[in-house]
Amino acid sequence: MYDVIGDIHGHGTILIKLLNRLGYKDYGKGYCHNSRKVIFLGDFIDRGEELAEHKLVLNTVMKMVGEGYAYAVMGNHEFNAIAFHTKHNDQYLRPHTQKNTEQHQAFLNEYSDNSVEKKIVLAFFLSLPLWLDFGDLRVVHACWDEKHISNIKRSWPSNCLNKEILVQASIKGTPEYLAVETLLKGVEVVLPDGEYFHDIKGHKRHAIRVSWWKQGLKTFSDAVVPAGMELGIIEDMPLPAKMPGYPLSMPPCFIGHYQLSGKPAPLVKNIGCVDYSVSKTDGKLVAYRWDGEKVLDINKFVY
Repeated sequence: MYDVIGDIHGHGTILIKLLNRLGYKDYGKGYCHNSRKVIFLGDFIDRGEELAEHKLVLNTVMKMVGEGYAYAVMGNHEFNAIAFHTKHNDQYLRPHTQKNTEQHQAFLNEYSDNSVEKKIVLAFFLSLPLWLDFGDLRVVHACWDEKHISNIKRSWPSNCLNKEILVQASIKGTPEYLAVETLLKGVEVVLPDGEYFHDIKGHKRHAIRVSWWKQGLKTFSDAVVPAGMELGIIEDMPLPAKMPGYPLSMPPCFIGHYQLSGKPAPLVKNIGCVDYSVSKTDGKLVAYRWDGEKVLDINKFVY
């Protein structure tokens, strides 16, 4: 059985506390449990600048995965990190703009440019699968999109990136880019007529992230994540595109990414999000203890 843990974002001390609460012990080879395994949903890095605990997080996670005590999938922050540190045609795949550097600064503070440690960590990131499907349980960082997953299965050697696919996934508009954007960052819908809004960090956005797991979405206000975001005149406009959807008959699926707040609960009966904004003042690091149930139980969230 599995304990699914959401976005950690450099909060190593809290991660250790959660592992202890879940009954995992470190006997020298990493935190393990006599009958359970962890599934990490990615976004191990960035944020938590004041903590300087990225090495604690990554040493813990990498040891658990390496010893077979845990599984892990890639988050968008791991993808961004690989692209930030990878050159193609003498240019970094993720440009070193002020915005991109600031978002990555907490990682940069602990890993120097040419360190062996950094190279090992980036290689670990590149080895992470984009999703895991155990048959009766599925995990992906942001969105389970059957179309993109089927396309990847047909055209890629595995559900992991390699250098060639990484390059293509960094070029806007390619099939690889669209697949990675959807699986790791979720579904976004472009706002009509050049409309925009400012996110919580003041960045101008011309698209909204939408709650693809909901049924019967019709308007922007129905779909926007987080729910209740002020959208002005566009909130009652109809959505221009159909969402991927996830039928209620499908196996349970766990995601992170969405920086939710409040008391953890299933999004719908077969989809659970375990990202509850650990880096915010009132945030928490959340796990779900899955024991084979097809209908998720609000009482099985632990934080």
